[in-house]
Amino acid sequence: MGEWDAMSYEGKDTILRVVRQEADRMFEMAEPPQAWEAPTACHGWQTRDVIGHLVDTTEGYFEAFDAARAQQRREAYGVAGMGERANTQATRFRALPQAEMMERARTDFHKMMGILESIGPDEWSGFTVDHFYMGPVPAFFFAAGQLMDFAVHSWDIREGSGAAHALSGDAADLLVPFMFLIWQSTVRPDADLTPFQVGIRVGGRNGGDFAVSVGEGGMSYEQASIDHLPTVIEFDAASMVLTAFGRSNCGTVRGDPSLADRYLNLFFRI
Repeated sequence: MGEWDAMSYEGKDTILRVVRQEADRMFEMAEPPQAWEAPTACHGWQTRDVIGHLVDTTEGYFEAFDAARAQQRREAYGVAGMGERANTQATRFRALPQAEMMERARTDFHKMMGILESIGPDEWSGFTVDHFYMGPVPAFFFAAGQLMDFAVHSWDIREGSGAAHALSGDAADLLVPFMFLIWQSTVRPDADLTPFQVGIRVGGRNGGDFAVSVGEGGMSYEQASIDHLPTVIEFDAASMVLTAFGRSNCGTVRGDPSLADRYLNLFFRI
């Protein structure tokens, strides 16, 4: 399944293909004039703010790669303040015309794809770039960042429309490994870290059984047998992604529900 592992160079073509698909869907949904000020699932955001967020995020990626190529290190802003800052950055574009913002978003997207397409096998996982919020990460993380933005925020736009819909299986499968990293980065500062373990069982191409440990060092995980654990939370790939991003409360709990509640409420939502 290497072609579905975006952390390996073998998965590069797959994730870039799926990013293109999700971007095409996003731009198609945001293009009609009546869609521009339509509500989304992001609190207080309209479709125009999703596009503003994409522009802000992608142009931040350009700065990150330029700094990394120049061997300049940048201090991370931190994930705790990400929600508030992302809102400020996204809504600052509201006065700009829809056509201008859509053109800018498309231009930024094609430039970012060019950057990602040019990354070779050694740099895909071996070249470190300072993400504005998360700090030093391998280059492949920026492909995942594009997929998160286009896939999850496309879900937000569809959710805002009130129509029944679902998340792409290809996008969800690729994002599953990154959701553990999101969870690790979003443990609440005031969380009760009295040690406990739960099992996470995930479907899809990157699924499997994962033993998750919580303690004073935060949250850690490994792929392992979970049959002996007191609580197992089962997700399909999409429900795991939407839960990790705080878009929905999904999952099937088997065993002690109090431990599942402890785990699922351990994180702040982004």
